Amino acid sequence: MNKKLSAVVALMGLLALSSCSNQETTSTGDDVVTLRFSHFMTLNDPMNKEVFEPWARQVEEDSNGRIKVEIYPSATLSKPDVTYDAAAKGTVDIGVQPQGYTSGRFPVSQIAELPGVSETGEQLSCVLHTLYDDGVISDEYEDTHLLYMMGSGPHGLHTIDTPIRTPADLNGMRIRRTSSVAADMLESVGATTIGMPASDTYTSLQRGVIDGVSLPWQPIEAFRLDELVNSHTYVPFYNAAFIVTMNKDKYESLPDDLKKVIDDNSGAQMGAKGSQVFDRVNARVRQAAIDNGDTMVEIPDPLNNPAWQAPLEAGVQKYLNSVDGVDAQDVYQKAKAAGAACRT
Repeated sequence: MNKKLSAVVALMGLLALSSCSNQETTSTGDDVVTLRFSHFMTLNDPMNKEVFEPWARQVEEDSNGRIKVEIYPSATLSKPDVTYDAAAKGTVDIGVQPQGYTSGRFPVSQIAELPGVSETGEQLSCVLHTLYDDGVISDEYEDTHLLYMMGSGPHGLHTIDTPIRTPADLNGMRIRRTSSVAADMLESVGATTIGMPASDTYTSLQRGVIDGVSLPWQPIEAFRLDELVNSHTYVPFYNAAFIVTMNKDKYESLPDDLKKVIDDNSGAQMGAKGSQVFDRVNARVRQAAIDNGDTMVEIPDPLNNPAWQAPLEAGVQKYLNSVDGVDAQDVYQKAKAAGAACRT
């Protein structure tokens, strides 16, 4: 009796082990890969609602649920100026950051942000992807797996009760700038520049720390700056670039079919899609400012405007002279040629 009981127990044990083994094999094929996606924009920002969240849903759908994307907006997972490095190191899996938030980190790419290259966000995105595909700027992103790049649209000058019509109007004014490129442009026309994330500009304007901001229209609404600024100068002296990138090791760890899901939702077409949202929102917020009765100053072609041309050209040259290791003048010409080809 005892021998029979022992045999039954042993058989049950073998069956249990076999079952566990089968379960483990099955679960390995069904493991869910979670990607932590970090950006500094607010939860309700159009870029989050119309670009990042739909991207996450599409990736999850295309992977049949085998990829899950967790989005962390408002810089809750990484600070705005270190998100690219966080993606490179694996602190986050996917990160969004303007190239200009890390001074000197993407000097060749930022040549594409200079005046005379692009007039819309979509055009800049096309320029960036062209330069990347041609190997002009690709070395700057070797430590991550690039997903796509976007353009925010031309920056204007937004102030409280002080219209900016000529460079002389900027003398002594403290203007928030995005990057060293924007700083060179603004300082060339007489402004004092202060670097800070867009998320800090509201309180800085309220407290008088800055007199105005250099931004496209989209963040004027997103960060509620339209409650404060009422004078706007459209002078396309700068167009900010954004990179959306992924930790290289995380990407390489994916099976081929999941890599394809990521690849199919990456590249120039995704950069264009995101930039189109920037452009559309820019146009809407600009119209809202007009409807509100705000002061509007238009300098649509500053490089051919007698008051703005010389200082902006000096600012361009100052930046190009600061870029080491490449023929910056040649890159600028390639960027302008790409801009002409990308014009829509």
